[in-house]
Amino acid sequence: MSELRIEHLTSPEIADALASGMRTAILPLGATEQHGAHLPLSVDSDHADRLGTLVAERLGDALVLPAVRLGCSAHHLGFSGTLSVRPETLEAVCFDCCESLALHGFRRVLIFSAHIGNYPLLSEIEAKLPAGLADELDVVAFWDSAAVLDAWRTAVAGLAGQVGGHADVAESSIMLALRPEAVRPGLAAAGLGEPMNDALLDRVLTGGVKAVAPNGVLGDPRGMSSDLGFACLSAVADLLAEYATARYRPLT
Repeated sequence: MSELRIEHLTSPEIADALASGMRTAILPLGATEQHGAHLPLSVDSDHADRLGTLVAERLGDALVLPAVRLGCSAHHLGFSGTLSVRPETLEAVCFDCCESLALHGFRRVLIFSAHIGNYPLLSEIEAKLPAGLADELDVVAFWDSAAVLDAWRTAVAGLAGQVGGHADVAESSIMLALRPEAVRPGLAAAGLGEPMNDALLDRVLTGGVKAVAPNGVLGDPRGMSSDLGFACLSAVADLLAEYATARYRPLT
């Protein structure tokens, strides 16, 4: 199929896809939150939407749900415009989507997030699935932020030291690849220079980004390019597809 996004297909087209064996769905999670002075608030959602399609192309039997454009972004509320939902709200959206998928005959779903702030929820969601739903639908959630950052660092090669996880050279390059007209390169500035690790992530999630990076940037966006962005997208799409393939139960 040339179009893999459910929202752009008709109901009969989706029924035909299911009948032909496309029983896997991908649920991308994003966010609407600040990304420094040089990137729009749509970064994570635009990123999630594109990654979903790239992963579906790699899996070969998957359709992509609309990206959820609101996430757990309380740690960014110190910056104007950021929107945040409670973890239980986002969890309920995920569960409800999974119930709909199971009803229509999907057998597998991959849930991933382009916003690391959603990862704590994803780390627990498989264990919280209602028993009946878990029997009907093989739900796999990805939440390895270290693996994503490592993929970015490899993709940007000589600029690996500038990867900080938020509005950095990787995310900024991704937006240049996806929506170059939305990037304000002249406003790009370095933020917190510490490498992202579990301790820093905990500080960010509990104390807020503004406390550690007043300009909202973790890392350094300078040196961004669309070529680096495409490399980052491809690297993480490979990572997600490989993870899903390794975790899924065989269809019976």
